[in-house]
Amino acid sequence: MPFTPFHMGPGLLVKSVLQRRFSLMLFGWSQIVMDIQPLTVMLTGQGHLHGFTHTYLGASGIAIVAAVTGKPLAELGLRLLQLNDHLPISWWVAVISSVIGTFSHVLFDSIMHRDVQPFAPWRLENPFLGFVSIVWLHLFCLATGLAGMALYPLIEGWLAHNHPTLGKQQS
Repeated sequence: MPFTPFHMGPGLLVKSVLQRRFSLMLFGWSQIVMDIQPLTVMLTGQGHLHGFTHTYLGASGIAIVAAVTGKPLAELGLRLLQLNDHLPISWWVAVISSVIGTFSHVLFDSIMHRDVQPFAPWRLENPFLGFVSIVWLHLFCLATGLAGMALYPLIEGWLAHNHPTLGKQQS
């Protein structure tokens, strides 16, 4: 699923639950960084479409790269959007958001792409392939995105009312 918005659905749900303890911008950035390698293969016709980057080992390294590069980019984006009350993004939030982003990316691509080997180099088979149909996977991603959009303001309001200091914590 290169550059697809479907990966963002589960991220929206996680954001609604974790609020400021999760960065949707860093999650999204990790999705983009994950798909640089497949994009390169598509443009050049050279290499394995879902190669090392689509393994959990590769995703671990990409999560670090995404956190280190994405934290300043996300903070710049928040400043440009004048959302200064969401600043700064802590390193903990940057790393957790990127790890969730890269690992979920490997999982979802493992379900629908035959060439993904999520546990390489230790195991070359893909135990997740076909776990659910591609239609159900897309519906799941869509449903989690819609649920996240609906729940976010409800949880944010509940936190502001019942736990004012928790709702105001900086990321």
